[in-house]
Amino acid sequence: MAPRLHEIRRDDTHRLIPSIPGDKSVFEKLTGDESELESLFELESATNDRLLGEANLLPGISVHELLFGISYAHIVNAAFTHAHPFGSRFNGPDRGAWYAAFEQETAYAEVAYHKRQELKEVDWQEPETFTFDDYLADFRAEFHIIRKDKSHSQWLRPDSYAASQTLARTLLAEGATGIVYPSVRAKNGTCIVCFRPALVLNVRKGSTLTVKSRPDA
Repeated sequence: MAPRLHEIRRDDTHRLIPSIPGDKSVFEKLTGDESELESLFELESATNDRLLGEANLLPGISVHELLFGISYAHIVNAAFTHAHPFGSRFNGPDRGAWYAAFEQETAYAEVAYHKRQELKEVDWQEPETFTFDDYLADFRAEFHIIRKDKSHSQWLRPDSYAASQTLARTLLAEGATGIVYPSVRAKNGTCIVCFRPALVLNVRKGSTLTVKSRPDA
């Protein structure tokens, strides 16, 4: 049985995205040669999933769902076209989603956890510091609501996304907009995942945060 629907009117949700100093391309750190930069940009155009999605070349999402001509459209589109190879809690590897938190502290806890996991995967032993930009967004739509109780516990497992991805596939096929759910990484925190780019409203750039992480934390 699907989680019940509830009308959500929420402003200033928080999504933390790795920042690039001065909003410059990462390629500019590799070379200052204009011809080399041009070649790198051409390579990125051929392999960048966001650009492929905006050219209607991805199987998981249609170009007609993506955003164009509004502020930070590329930020929203990237969330839906750059899916993790194994998927995330409420999406598979072929289509991403917009994940955010109601509280900045919750967004911080979620990002810090995943960075710790990345450090463990590469057996990195030293503490690291990462810089993120906080992108704010508003929501006005009906979302399915998951509660922290026994009937919903299979979708909130800390160590497996199998059941939650199955739920998300079913809801997406039925036309659902997304899910509001309790954070698994931050006590009393609330997260939201939106399945539809057009429903991520009024995106704007907020503060910049430093996230400190270490694999043994």
